[in-house]
Amino acid sequence: MEKIKLFDDHQAPPDNVLKEARVQRSESASLQMQMEAPRIERYSTPEPRTLYPQGVRVTFFSGADSPTAILTAKRAVQYEKRNLTEVRDSVVIIDLRSGDTTYLDELTWDAGQHRIYSEKPIRSVNGQRVTIGDGFESDDGMQSPQIIHQRGTVEWKED
Repeated sequence: MEKIKLFDDHQAPPDNVLKEARVQRSESASLQMQMEAPRIERYSTPEPRTLYPQGVRVTFFSGADSPTAILTAKRAVQYEKRNLTEVRDSVVIIDLRSGDTTYLDELTWDAGQHRIYSEKPIRSVNGQRVTIGDGFESDDGMQSPQIIHQRGTVEWKED
């Protein structure tokens, strides 16, 4: 009886599991994004969602199919009905054009609005400059990333 109760208290197993996945998104035959994940779990209840419990790596591409940014995180969840994807825990964004590396705790992609944002503290490093802010916003192609409410920039020179 105790084993049955324990099973009922936990989440149902996933409907589908995919291991070592690589997913690509393109528009008009132009690659926009490639996502890699060691494990993807699909659930239909209580809310249709896809979990990435072992992390994700997303590479964003420009119209010329050249990589513009890389995003990594330890966990992610995609809510199908809300058209939202949230990445969490040690989120790192590397802008390959500027060399900026951005660190966040959480980031949300609203696919319907073509927007990526965070309302959590952010730290961005570019060479010998560190910028601190209260949030992040960009289009979903990472073409126009911005730090919201910058609170300061620290620059240093090494001898």
